[in-house]
Amino acid sequence: MERKDFETWLDNISVTFLSLTDLQKNETLDHLISLSGAVQLRHLSNNLETLLKRDFLKLLPLELSFYLLKWLDPQTLLTCCLVSKQWNKVISACTEVWQTACKNLGWQIDDSVQDALHWKKVYLKAILRMKQLEDHEAFETSSLIGHSARVYALYYKDGLLCTGSDDLSAKLWDVSTGQCVYGIQTHTCAAVKFDEQKLVTGSFDNTVACWEWSSGARTQHFRGHTGAVFSVDYNDELDILVSGSADFTVKVWALSAGTCLNTLTGHTEWVTKVVLQKCKVKSLLHSPGDYILLSADKYEIKIWPIGREINCKCLKTLSVSEDRSICLQPRLHFDGKYIVCSSALGLYQWDFASYDILRVIKTPEIANLALLGFGDIFALLFDNRYLYIMDLRTESLISRWPLPEYRKSKRGSSFLAAKRPGSMDWMGTMTRAWSSPPACPTTVFIWCCGRSTADATRWPPPTVGAGAAGFQCDLWQPTA
Repeated sequence: MERKDFETWLDNISVTFLSLTDLQKNETLDHLISLSGAVQLRHLSNNLETLLKRDFLKLLPLELSFYLLKWLDPQTLLTCCLVSKQWNKVISACTEVWQTACKNLGWQIDDSVQDALHWKKVYLKAILRMKQLEDHEAFETSSLIGHSARVYALYYKDGLLCTGSDDLSAKLWDVSTGQCVYGIQTHTCAAVKFDEQKLVTGSFDNTVACWEWSSGARTQHFRGHTGAVFSVDYNDELDILVSGSADFTVKVWALSAGTCLNTLTGHTEWVTKVVLQKCKVKSLLHSPGDYILLSADKYEIKIWPIGREINCKCLKTLSVSEDRSICLQPRLHFDGKYIVCSSALGLYQWDFASYDILRVIKTPEIANLALLGFGDIFALLFDNRYLYIMDLRTESLISRWPLPEYRKSKRGSSFLAAKRPGSMDWMGTMTRAWSSPPACPTTVFIWCCGRSTADATRWPPPTVGAGAAGFQCDLWQPTA
């Protein structure tokens, strides 16, 4: 049949076919298939899937495709990217999908970054880092050597670490290089805190002292405690220094003058932690922006007024058992919104707005874990042998890392968690879980002392990669 005659015949057949009922169309197709030879059947086999399965992602408007993709989980989306180049292009261009995936992992989203491919890469980095945590491959350890006796106290700020030792010295280290910046002669150091100009130390000699970094001179000496001073905090704006001691008291001092303004009584055990920090929520007793004074002992956490009235009363006492059958671990987390402390039963989280216990996170696998850091997504915990990372969403321990040999302090001073300067708090302040892109990923340092060295466990380790702004290769990697 000539081509022109064939086209005329085909047009007539098509018109007739379209006029048939569905049943008649099916019978017609069956009859044509029965008349087909090997060549026709092979052609039908090769093209049937393409004819029957429509690529809706290719055919739909982009807005509808993006809407459908929002209903898929990230792992399914990654699988769909393998279907074809077109699918990969469409899925990789959906900003909202990948931003949501990152947000669900705990990433703090910068809405000004609308590059979908960027957020997809961020998600892949996070997934790799999570896997490395689970596989215990995410950590690196190093040591700072310089003290001649046991290191008792640690404090980190803006890339610098201060170590206080029983060798009657305090040293300031540059974390990035491991070099000692300052070394000054002090008394025995049970607690340290510093800024650019000064160092404040609490000592086993029952005193607190303030030192000048540049000269090494002692500028103030705070006398009045009758037991070792285990914790110090200060605020230049208020010109106040607070100290907690083994004499069961908290003292409030004039930072510049060195005089004792108040002695707060009520504790019946060593005061192992004092915190002077701003409140971020409206509570029953405070407003946002008010300074808060907290103190903790073995059984209780107390909230105090910051004033100069003699014999002022504690505003609120928090505990986990009225009969004192449950001890608190000697570390306290307060971020202005929540108070968190560890006990033999698990982690207790109080809402500072109401002072109610919001949550008790139990760790049945391992008892008596001490708290190192707490955020919206992760918590850092440790015992005598390991450092642990807990996913607070599932309340499960997702990674652990063996600790160097150390002597655990009864007051919790052997450990310190810190973040690299210039980056977001890695646990979610210790707010949202990962640093806010496109900034560099947060480096977390966990410092452990108890010998004459300070051992640093670093997350992530310094590796060379081709990724953007400090990310290794195309995926990111934690190290605890």
